[in-house]
Amino acid sequence: MGQAFDTKSVQISMKRQDGIPTKVTPIHQTSAFTFTDLEDIESFYDGDRPYLYSRVGNPNTDELGKAVAKLEEAEDGIATSSGLSAIMVGILAAVKPGEHILASKDIYGGTLELLTKEVTSFGIEVTLIDFEEDLEVHIKENTVLLYTESITNPLLRVEDLDKVVEVAKKHSLLTMVDNTFATPYLVQPYSKGIDLVVHSATKYLGGHSDITAGVLTGHTRLIEKARTKCVNLGANLSPFEAWLTVRGIKTLAVRMERHVKNARLLAEALKDNQAIEHVYYPNNVSEKGNGAIVTLKLAPQADINQFFRNLDWIKIVATLAGVETSVSYPAGTSHRNIEKSERDKLGVTDKIVRVSVGIEDSQDIVSTFKHALQQSI
Repeated sequence: MGQAFDTKSVQISMKRQDGIPTKVTPIHQTSAFTFTDLEDIESFYDGDRPYLYSRVGNPNTDELGKAVAKLEEAEDGIATSSGLSAIMVGILAAVKPGEHILASKDIYGGTLELLTKEVTSFGIEVTLIDFEEDLEVHIKENTVLLYTESITNPLLRVEDLDKVVEVAKKHSLLTMVDNTFATPYLVQPYSKGIDLVVHSATKYLGGHSDITAGVLTGHTRLIEKARTKCVNLGANLSPFEAWLTVRGIKTLAVRMERHVKNARLLAEALKDNQAIEHVYYPNNVSEKGNGAIVTLKLAPQADINQFFRNLDWIKIVATLAGVETSVSYPAGTSHRNIEKSERDKLGVTDKIVRVSVGIEDSQDIVSTFKHALQQSI
């Protein structure tokens, strides 16, 4: 029997058929699993026993990977130590040395650095392009992967995933999408034909700013390859953080509903503010809403330092997506290692502020931002 998303996000703990039938999966906080004799060890390698060593696999990390795969309607999933490690093992599962990746250039700064500084060190070619252009003119004989984000970070462009899939199928390419900003609550790229879907579970999946984790979902064939890369590179997630992330996912739907509502109200309230040149907020993401991030470009006359100093209870951080409203400064954090001229071309100027809208009272959020903006001019 099928289940609605809200039900699936809550009912993700594995039913225990043996041992103590707890309602919540226990934390298997162990580095290794014991065996009775040498034949018992061999049973692991024969596939009759599931666990050997927690870097290789653990019930909590398995539960997290499968839970997110279920929400994405994907075949399988694995948990990793961070969003970037999930991206890395996904790329290495899909692309070999000598092959080529086409990636959207208006994505998270950390991913840009991973692609241009680390992935290329494996002998993989990477080209950054504008995905709103004609993708096909950039495809080479050795191109194997298209990489983008469902909602780009930080300027919130909504990717045309149908177009990406169409081009990929025409040229027999694989596709990979970072779905962190949208979450499977709003968008499920795998169901649109995307091969690999990645999340920084640190953000909305965990939801409470107390874990660092990543999840990669997709076709079983690719996930098995990625799992091997994860094991060999030591990119595994700890059992406790996996357990916390699963706990967070159980409230994903109700949190996102409030996040999205508050973000829409904030974007509407600030669109005509004299201290703001432009409010970035998408309008075509999903029937459920358009995301929980609002990005502001302050007006030339606004003093951005004064803005940040007058945010009162709103925290300044280098991340996003906790239940608390927070702000970040991409030019000084996620995109700081990109040349200023390149940042400006991307639109990530010194006046850009990314707002992660929390679940507090919407009027408290709006009034605090209006006060800080007023103080900036």
